[in-house]
Amino acid sequence: MNTGQVQPAHRTPEVVAVIPARGGSKGVPGKNLALVGGVPLVVRAVRTCLAATRLTSVVVSTDDQAIADAARQAGALVVTRPPELSGDTAGSEEAVLHALEVLYGKAADQVDVVLLVQCTSPFTTPAELDDLAQAVLDGVDTAFTAARFHGFLWRPEPDGAVAVNHHHKRRARRQERPVELLETGAAYAMRGEGLWAKRRRFFGVIAAVETPAERVLEIDEPGDLERARLLAPLLDTSTGRPTRAEVDAVVLDFDGTQTDDRVWLDADGSEQVAVHRGDGMGVAALRRAGIPVLILSTETNPVVSARAAKLGVACRQGIAAKGEALSAWCAEQDIDPARVLYLGNDVNDLPAFAEVGWPVAVASAHPPVRAAARAVTSVPGGYGAVHEIASWILGKDLS
Repeated sequence: MNTGQVQPAHRTPEVVAVIPARGGSKGVPGKNLALVGGVPLVVRAVRTCLAATRLTSVVVSTDDQAIADAARQAGALVVTRPPELSGDTAGSEEAVLHALEVLYGKAADQVDVVLLVQCTSPFTTPAELDDLAQAVLDGVDTAFTAARFHGFLWRPEPDGAVAVNHHHKRRARRQERPVELLETGAAYAMRGEGLWAKRRRFFGVIAAVETPAERVLEIDEPGDLERARLLAPLLDTSTGRPTRAEVDAVVLDFDGTQTDDRVWLDADGSEQVAVHRGDGMGVAALRRAGIPVLILSTETNPVVSARAAKLGVACRQGIAAKGEALSAWCAEQDIDPARVLYLGNDVNDLPAFAEVGWPVAVASAHPPVRAAARAVTSVPGGYGAVHEIASWILGKDLS
């Protein structure tokens, strides 16, 4: 009922995510710019925050210019962290508080919810960040990501190992044990006023937001980074496979991508290679869908020309600088490189990877190429990798 009185406008809660991302790292040098799924860790964190619906601002705190540039390009605000907050002993809370002070000044304690989001947990989801923020908006003081944990913990002592969360003489079955949660270290949400007063992430009423255990991975050592790169094609469910809405053209390497990288030589020096019939079906399906296809090869070889002619696609050979050649072709075709998928296998494909929105590696690609890829096929080059990427893009089984 209208009483004639002016009702107060609803205020959207201020929910700020701060991503600490300093340049120094002892365990993994350059860690926050390391590629997982073809995307730098700091950019992955920014994109995750921007995709969360509850967050109103995303800030990266860093002392490194390259990290700052990557964060800005990804859409984040950037706060330059002073040297005294950039060393190995500096805490994440200090970086968060400094960022809030720079951005909000004396009003920093008026921010409703502050999230601390770590670059080193590459598989955090926007939904998890939303759940953390909502938990604080609903009344808790601190919320953190956690996963169910069923392991038996032991602590080394001078006289031998000591059981921590169980009794070694009467170990209960898993279903009889109380639920235990492992803090993932991925993200935390805090009531802004309390954070400013207590100057630490845990205070007051604390709640855990559960995340699937299979997504928990914190990158502290080189082995962690390698595991993350192997898992990215499986866990990047929202961006792990290109769709027709994202791809306007496909560019294919030849040797090691459309072949298994082996060559048969005749006595007269002529070469023969084996190709996969399924790849031809994939290219045909892409062409029927109106997607132009280009073969881009470093070597000049009649075999490549013959394959391109049979498939009815454009071909450019003898290309030393693949990135430049790809950019030139996109300009000629009036195609945005960000909407191009490039399929490759070797280090000479990396410049082309840097130009496109969808760098994809075949399963048999060299490790640096797999690391730089946004997606990896399930089959090696020469065994239907082109057919596979065509089925991704077109969203159907082409067999």
